[in-house]
Amino acid sequence: MRFENHQELKEAGFTGFKRISELFENSSSIPKVKGVYMVMNPSDKPPKFLDIGTGGHFKGQNPNVSLSDLKSNWVKDSYVVYIGKAGKEGSSATLQSRLRQYLGFGKGGNVGHWGGRLIWQLAHSHELEICWLPMPNGDPREYEAELIRAFVSKYGARPFANLAN
Repeated sequence: MRFENHQELKEAGFTGFKRISELFENSSSIPKVKGVYMVMNPSDKPPKFLDIGTGGHFKGQNPNVSLSDLKSNWVKDSYVVYIGKAGKEGSSATLQSRLRQYLGFGKGGNVGHWGGRLIWQLAHSHELEICWLPMPNGDPREYEAELIRAFVSKYGARPFANLAN
């Protein structure tokens, strides 16, 4: 996978492609099954980073990182800025429940979705888009790891908001 555009992701089975601002209003279209998801940056403009983002302070922890960390994590010319997963064997988490946590965290909620938190320090975070791949029979953890490895192979770094493999 080249992680370059909607068409490629659609061909790989991803659906959704909703702006975060749309999902803040209505997230009912997100499937209630496990799977993987990606956050994409449709803008080709350089990012504007915020000292203090909109992410929640889960368990009292500050989700914000320094501007220098944001700049060093940014992957130039990358369309995908975060790859995430929802659910695993024995878990009741679904794409809908996990992405609702993520969105709630982005609205400043005290919500347990620490992964991908750098997204909320982008000035245009509400313009980012999310797509998802339902995996009712697969293992989202394995596929997420595979996608991150493929991304690293292409760009030499993890997606912007993926702080671990």
